[in-house]
Amino acid sequence: MPPHLDWSAFENTDPFGFSPAIGTPSNPDAGYAAAASLCNGQQRCLAGHNEVMCPSYRVTGEARHSPYHRAQAIRAALAASPGDGSCFESEALRSALELCIGCKGCKRECPNGVDIALLATEARARAAASDLSRRDRLFAGIPDLVFYARRFRVFIHLANIMPGIGRLARRLLRIAPRRPLPVPAAKSFHDTHPLDAYGTGERGDVVLLADTFSNHFEPAIAKAALELLTGLGYRVHLPRRSSQGQPLCCGRTYLSQGRIEEAKHRASELLNTLSPFAEAGIPIVGLEPSCLLMLRDEYRAMGLGSKVTTLARNALMLEEFLVRLVDETPGALPLKPLPDRQILVHGHCHQKAFGTQAAVERLLGMIPGVFVTPIKAGCCGMAGAFGYEAEHDVLSIRMAEEQLLPAVRNAPTGALIVANGTSCRQQIQHGTGRSSLHLAQILLMQLEGTAHA
Repeated sequence: MPPHLDWSAFENTDPFGFSPAIGTPSNPDAGYAAAASLCNGQQRCLAGHNEVMCPSYRVTGEARHSPYHRAQAIRAALAASPGDGSCFESEALRSALELCIGCKGCKRECPNGVDIALLATEARARAAASDLSRRDRLFAGIPDLVFYARRFRVFIHLANIMPGIGRLARRLLRIAPRRPLPVPAAKSFHDTHPLDAYGTGERGDVVLLADTFSNHFEPAIAKAALELLTGLGYRVHLPRRSSQGQPLCCGRTYLSQGRIEEAKHRASELLNTLSPFAEAGIPIVGLEPSCLLMLRDEYRAMGLGSKVTTLARNALMLEEFLVRLVDETPGALPLKPLPDRQILVHGHCHQKAFGTQAAVERLLGMIPGVFVTPIKAGCCGMAGAFGYEAEHDVLSIRMAEEQLLPAVRNAPTGALIVANGTSCRQQIQHGTGRSSLHLAQILLMQLEGTAHA
């Protein structure tokens, strides 16, 4: 079966000799098999002392939910039916992959960097891309459907506050009863900021990538980032689709549901729009970890061409961009004091996996008078759509109850909670009733020369 993703980088790269016989360059599954075979049996993921890996295994304690078992299940499917995708529809493989939430902890913490999340994406695409449920199609298509959902935002809000309507909607979509349906903002960030660029540019140019979530659901975050960057003297470009003037999408929601071709389409569109900026050396700054870091990770496996390398080199999380600024120009980020205030920080799994979380804590620590406390938690458990799925809701909360939710509940009333991931903020709100802020919002509040308090 021709692979959906580009696995050629793994062909003939198995130094351990564990690759099965199907892993030959003449076979289209050679690279995929070799990538799965990087799991060579050390089983470090079963040790139980890892910081991130693996959230579902940490909670259930069952070896069948470990990255090791998932890699073996994929290898077994390949070996059992080379060239035939039928084995990817087996109950054994479905069960093995069901609780993989794509946290990337394995890629960071496995000695061989086995990326179970990407392996699982390929497997899901082979098994179910043409047979997704109504709910899965809804979650995958959020970037498109949100335009229509905005017209019915009043009814979505009513479904959240009226038990009868809400119960029916959740039953039809198999959404967990405790989860409020996400309501789009009345106007998106791009709706209220129609220009292509803002700011003086005295310090240079930067691209702000307002993802689907910070654009449509939490535009205050994108607005805060824009005001922060322009306040620091940057000219901030807001890229849109060249043909329609509509916001761009990285393709994350499609990829998460195994709809790789749709994800590639979105990725190609974004790549073509951002490449002129990247080739000019203009940084591309993102706010949502799972979206921005996709440009540096999964885009390399989509077969999008050489432009990906340049894009990946210039794609930065906001925290990375600002840390680079203060390293190059000390004093460039003047922050007002916030005396005796505690700030609790929860890191998104992808921030931890890609090593950007330390930059968040460093920037917050630059605010005079604050006490920054990292929450020593693994995955929040929401993981995009995972926590909304009725059959996974309990496990999702169990992940959060390991450390995250107790830490938030026990925080002083005046403490600020910082979480850069939209899923993390949802989980904190659903589980404790407390709101959390994005790094951009905190830094803007404390930026010298602003009227924010």
